[in-house]
Amino acid sequence: MATVLVLVVAHPEHPEQPLSLVVCRSQGRSPWYLLTAEPIASDEQAWGVVFAYMRRWQIELSWKYEKSELAFQSPRVYEGEAREKLLLLATLAYAFLLSLLNEGTALLRLWLLRSYCHRTGRRCRNAKVPLIRLRCALSRLWQDHPPDFACLGMARMSIHVSEVR
Repeated sequence: MATVLVLVVAHPEHPEQPLSLVVCRSQGRSPWYLLTAEPIASDEQAWGVVFAYMRRWQIELSWKYEKSELAFQSPRVYEGEAREKLLLLATLAYAFLLSLLNEGTALLRLWLLRSYCHRTGRRCRNAKVPLIRLRCALSRLWQDHPPDFACLGMARMSIHVSEVR
């Protein structure tokens, strides 16, 4: 069970800007102290701030995972267009991994994991989202059998050409 408390506070250097301090407490955990410029007049609004922070934290953890697992933590990209391209590549790779979690790819996923990233521990076998193992399995598969993307592109183009005729 969790409780929420809201206190109106002000920054000493900007007393004209009212702030709300939302304190969320739950048993057995340290309290969260969330500071917002949003005016809070009800419990629902206070819980909205807590839930927004929880969601934001999930997004931060997702990006942390994505950057480290997909090896995007090292590049230093500061310009807008280059940064956008890097994020789009990371998102595309992540989306591909997530697509392998669909029910329709269960047999392919099982084969990949058993053949290229086999684990015997119960914890690894029962993982609900084995993205790390999937990435590892795909990496090992493609090291053993590199995909020929040029050939795939040519086959796709020949299909389109035959449709036009």
